[in-house]
Amino acid sequence: MTARTIAVSGSASGIGRALAALLRDQGDRVIGIDLRDADVTADLSVPEGRARAVAETLERCGGALDAVVASAGVSHFTDLTVKVNYFGAVALLDGLRPALARAESPRAAVVGSISGTQPADDAVVRACLDGDEPAALRAAAKVVEAGAGHRLYPSSKAAVARWLRRTCVTPGWAGAGIPLNAVAPGVVRTPMSAALFEDERMLKAMNDAVPMPLNGYADPEVIAEALRWLVSPANTHMTGQIVYVDGGAEATLRGPDVF
Repeated sequence: MTARTIAVSGSASGIGRALAALLRDQGDRVIGIDLRDADVTADLSVPEGRARAVAETLERCGGALDAVVASAGVSHFTDLTVKVNYFGAVALLDGLRPALARAESPRAAVVGSISGTQPADDAVVRACLDGDEPAALRAAAKVVEAGAGHRLYPSSKAAVARWLRRTCVTPGWAGAGIPLNAVAPGVVRTPMSAALFEDERMLKAMNDAVPMPLNGYADPEVIAEALRWLVSPANTHMTGQIVYVDGGAEATLRGPDVF
């Protein structure tokens, strides 16, 4: 198989790092994007950093890119979560879309979360989908002030999922032959989740919120394998799908009537 050029954000740790390793092992060229220890160092929480990430990636790929995976994410109880998880991911995917359109078999994916099915703040989600970052950050500030900062992570992931569902079938994506999908993990053993395993009270809350009857917690390589297939040439007709790689958590929580 011909080597492909694939951009991966969040490549320095967790799922992004695991995916970059899998892709390199199969002979692909990976352009890693992260705050540090990456080919492109950029801060996706701010507009200037997003623009830099796009510009430097385009320079490195020569204007044509086979796939993009937006894996970078944070889970802070602050507006940083909205900045990175929604606006950072969308800016990267939108900014690199023209380069994808020049490839023979372009693919794109984003890392969502089982948390996207949990209670979210409507004002944050609505502002995200409107593309109004100042309004989203004002809404996020109100959430934090109300002591509900834990809702910002599910809000950011719900907004990304809804953005993906409406965007994937547009002329610029499906019309250009670019599948756009997401993997929604359950609990994954990464640096981002490490603190949860060290606190017995938080661990119980996590297990109650995300029950995983099939094989329990996942390693990042498990999620990376699903992403690898989504952005492979083999995926010719799947788009707009949120693939729950979660040990059965989504099916347990939402039941058989949601499918």
